[in-house]
Amino acid sequence: MPQFARIKLTSTNLSNLEQICKEIRDITEKTGVKTRGPHPLPTKKRKVVTRKAPSGQGTSTFDRWEMRIHRRLIDIDADDRTMRQLMRLRIPEDVYIEVSLSTR
Repeated sequence: MPQFARIKLTSTNLSNLEQICKEIRDITEKTGVKTRGPHPLPTKKRKVVTRKAPSGQGTSTFDRWEMRIHRRLIDIDADDRTMRQLMRLRIPEDVYIEVSLSTR
């Protein structure tokens, strides 16, 4: 029964995330493996609102901070050669990758 790998990529840095997706796509094209993706998943927005004045006195002014978490999903047909090349891929520190293998 054929196996496939589902790769979930998560990062706050969009350019690094897109670069890793491109490298994975290049590996699959070079090895001739069928691939689906990268599919963009919804971006999570983490918002923090803080008061500017540390004592709470004065006018009510606030700082608004936002962190965006970008995610991508890639499905590939898993064979030994492709998976070995994926494991050798250099991943930046701010990109988190999760690989799960399963059968159809």
